[in-house]
Amino acid sequence: MIKAPPTPKGFRDIAPELAKRRRDVIGKIVAVLEEYEFVPIETPTIEFADTLKGKYGEEERLIYEFTDRGDRKLALRYDLTVPLARYVATYNPPLPFRRYQIGQVFRGENPQKGRFREFTQVDFDTVGSNDPEEDAKVVAVTIKCMRDLGFKDALMLLNDRANFSNLQPAVIRAIDKINKIGEEGVVAELVAGGMKQDIAQEAVEKIRSLKPTENLEQIFKILTEKYNLKDGVDFKFDPTLARGLDYYTGAIFELKVDQEPTSLSVGGGGRYDNLIGTFAKKDIPAVGFSFGLDRLLEILYPTS
Repeated sequence: MIKAPPTPKGFRDIAPELAKRRRDVIGKIVAVLEEYEFVPIETPTIEFADTLKGKYGEEERLIYEFTDRGDRKLALRYDLTVPLARYVATYNPPLPFRRYQIGQVFRGENPQKGRFREFTQVDFDTVGSNDPEEDAKVVAVTIKCMRDLGFKDALMLLNDRANFSNLQPAVIRAIDKINKIGEEGVVAELVAGGMKQDIAQEAVEKIRSLKPTENLEQIFKILTEKYNLKDGVDFKFDPTLARGLDYYTGAIFELKVDQEPTSLSVGGGGRYDNLIGTFAKKDIPAVGFSFGLDRLLEILYPTS
């Protein structure tokens, strides 16, 4: 019997049954996105490495980089947001521009259940408006997608990066892990990074006591009054939510499959008002969200 070569670690084949399920889930999400007037685009899988670098903070180490035969430094796309920023700067679409994209992205991280080195994102964004109405729309559309997929207890956690304006990046990155490693783990990480124990403990306690910003209060009001969503049921303020990517500037979101903040995240996003300007050389605000399709499938079809 001839044994076929294996796929690289973190990469996989998708059999017909799972491929059909993926298509069905994508179809339900796309139906909601198009109902809210998001339009599709597609961008290349490969970008120049310099296009991607300098946008992701410490996560940049996960980018797949290589040099082609022309000695050009290229990279596989890490997400669909930075390519969107380049797209907007290149083509100057009429604003506000509401788009969605579904595509493969690549990260050189340690594979685990529901987490691969090649995976699919379903990404949607509004470009060209700094109105909290757009932040609320992104949250409301996400929740509607989840309800249509059968996730009746899905919960969107929200915070505002403005709450962390006086904190060091190392503290922000550590606090973002609190639902995974607990408060003691966060303090231990900060101490290992050179912070004194009492100062680290005080920093964590200070963050836990933060309140919603005025910006978040506006978003919450729109969610309840316009979209009839319920605080504590459909969305919830989480002062420890930080999101690791450096390009976020305002409201940030993380999607949970149920009401437990420690449960698996199946997507995230937020406002990134400075990213597109790095390409366009002018201020263009934006806000968006990305579903992790593979994680959704793992939960919907555990044996897939």
